Amino acid sequence: MVTFIGRRWTQLGMVAMVCLAGACGSAPRVEVVDLLITGGRVLDPASDLDAVRDVAVSDGEIVAVSELGERRFEAAEVLDAAGRVVAPGFIDLHAHGQDLESSRFQARDGVTTALELEIGVYPVDPWYASREGRALINFGASVSHQGARRASFGSLVATRNGEGTFSLGDAAQADAYLYDPVPDEELGRLARFMVGGLDEGALGFGFGISYTPGASHEELWHLFAAAAERRAPVFMHLRSAAAFTAGGALAPFQEAVANAAGTGASLHIVHMNSSAGAAAPEALALIRGAQARGVDVTTEAYPYTASASRIESALFDSWVGRPEADYERLQWVETGERLTEATFRAYREQGGWVITHGRDEETNEWIVSQPDVIAASDGIPFADGRAHPRGAGTFARILGHYVRERGALSLMDGVRKMTVLPARRLETIVPAMASKGRVQVGADADLTLFDPEQVIDRATYDEPDRYSEGIVHVLVSGTFVVRDERLVDGVTPGQAIRAGS
Repeated sequence: MVTFIGRRWTQLGMVAMVCLAGACGSAPRVEVVDLLITGGRVLDPASDLDAVRDVAVSDGEIVAVSELGERRFEAAEVLDAAGRVVAPGFIDLHAHGQDLESSRFQARDGVTTALELEIGVYPVDPWYASREGRALINFGASVSHQGARRASFGSLVATRNGEGTFSLGDAAQADAYLYDPVPDEELGRLARFMVGGLDEGALGFGFGISYTPGASHEELWHLFAAAAERRAPVFMHLRSAAAFTAGGALAPFQEAVANAAGTGASLHIVHMNSSAGAAAPEALALIRGAQARGVDVTTEAYPYTASASRIESALFDSWVGRPEADYERLQWVETGERLTEATFRAYREQGGWVITHGRDEETNEWIVSQPDVIAASDGIPFADGRAHPRGAGTFARILGHYVRERGALSLMDGVRKMTVLPARRLETIVPAMASKGRVQVGADADLTLFDPEQVIDRATYDEPDRYSEGIVHVLVSGTFVVRDERLVDGVTPGQAIRAGS
């Protein structure tokens, strides 16, 4: 009798089948699989495997990684991957675009999992429910400090638009929960709102402190302690350096790392490049020093010299009355125009996305070259049209420009930054992430196949809505979402990534 357990033919069952055929002990075992990817250069950063291998997939799982011809397979489909790299699907920890259109750009950039962890979502359950069964790629989110803060201030209801980004509402309503401190007696209620999001499956606490300047040092300490108690990671957009009377660019990093060290919370600092600027080497030295002394802290960066934010947010409060040259650094996403003081004021009343130019490429390349800095896009939504190019080209840009053209880091390190490192960041709260970011037996069949000689980003600041090139095939749970550099219509294999799953 041939037995089937889980997703694989057992060795006993296959031997029985061969013996019944009268060839026991002589014929090699034939394994039946859904898909055989053959002849590709497999990169598995978790094991440092870099070799030509066959990769077999069944029921959304990798069931074999073997030398060519070492094992016999009968596959429903055979994919010739000669000349391609077979890598784990890319994991983006910082993707504000949670709509279908943004997912298409992400998939064409090799992303199989896109998570909203910086600002997060609130309430959590409805957000997940709205995406179940409709997602092109895997999705998940943290619980939003900004949203929980809004709820804790009274009758105002946290809202999100269709792109997964908070709608601030009119300024009069927004002022209290953004700018006012939470009274000491209310800190417990705010913490309960945040912890309630964890109970609904959120992947940690998400803080955009530059957008909520009313959040005190005491409030952060209290919430870091609540996260530590639940072993939930904290994802943090640091406080603006201008909020500190002394300390410069390092002061926000010191505040966050001190909170993590003092409470035992796990900390992930988002877009280190945006927060540190030219002080990036010192900021990364601080982070590495804390790691060496037992603090669980990581960081990320995107490979661009310009950032993007909502112009009506608190982040731009200090821009009123600046020199005209400062406004020329701002580019209005919708039209591509550079701003003046007059258009800045007008668009600030209107609200919308603006790109801020000004960081230098030398520092940018140095940050990208650091193998322990996770790659994350901070991509903004494409649902309404134009966006920042990082939402479409982050991963192809690292592989094409910084790995191949600039030689700033090795191909293995480039892939590691976008696969196993982000997966490991989440494994304490999502044990199932141990099955992602890897090309290994038992791992989820989230795979990205790219041409290492052709992969490159095509999105620019003036034309941000252009797909990357050289990302040939992308599979989510064994289902093609990109095939031959074309999106596959009508497939929704994306799964929810939730705490404890």
